[in-house]
Amino acid sequence: MKTVLRVEQLSGGYSPKRAIIHDLDFEIKAGEMIGLIGVNGAGKSTTIKHILGLMTPHQGSIRINEKTLNDDVEQYRSGYTYVPETPILFEELTVEEHLRLTAMAYGVPEQQYLQQSEQLLERFHMVKKRKALTAHLSKGMKQKVMIMSALLAKPSLFIIDEPFLGLDPLAIRSLLQELMEVKQNGSAILMSSHILSTIEHYCDRFIMLDQGRIVAQGALEDMLEHANRQGHSVAHLEDAFYALLNGGEA
Repeated sequence: MKTVLRVEQLSGGYSPKRAIIHDLDFEIKAGEMIGLIGVNGAGKSTTIKHILGLMTPHQGSIRINEKTLNDDVEQYRSGYTYVPETPILFEELTVEEHLRLTAMAYGVPEQQYLQQSEQLLERFHMVKKRKALTAHLSKGMKQKVMIMSALLAKPSLFIIDEPFLGLDPLAIRSLLQELMEVKQNGSAILMSSHILSTIEHYCDRFIMLDQGRIVAQGALEDMLEHANRQGHSVAHLEDAFYALLNGGEA
């Protein structure tokens, strides 16, 4: 199976003298959804910023479709789409214009754009808001616009940071359904989330960070076994999370 994202011996931070993440090693293959988990300050956002090319590593390498940012900037950046925790939109553009802009940026054919944009607007219950300026939308609706734009682009890699914040239950269900389809079509997904009880059922593997280091990674069974080997009896990802990061104390 093709490796979409490869991170090797990655260390880095905001200051050249002080690393926040240390010696990270992981990869994501086509058709995989990986959950990036950890407490606030564990290094999740810093890891994502390095993958996005917003920060320069102190050491190590990051490859998307076997290309580094230095190899080919355009090809590297076109290989992923990013949904941030806080929506970032052009307030003077409408919902529909954001989708159109995304289609132009990623070279989505016109017929494909028309079909997919209609499907996304319907699935996320945004048909009535298609002509609305994003400045007038709620945070949850703005997040829907970010998510729809990412899904429209259909890159090799989706990077999604806390996607459930601000979404209503129907939107969360729609997002998860779309992500399952994305997986089946061969894209890779890296998703950071604190909603462990939800992602437990959807992610293929997990990467747990603590103080900038990977303390556990693998499928759900691996995470549970890791916690059980340390003397804890756990049956769910959330239990393993508490056990591994808090010594078993909730």
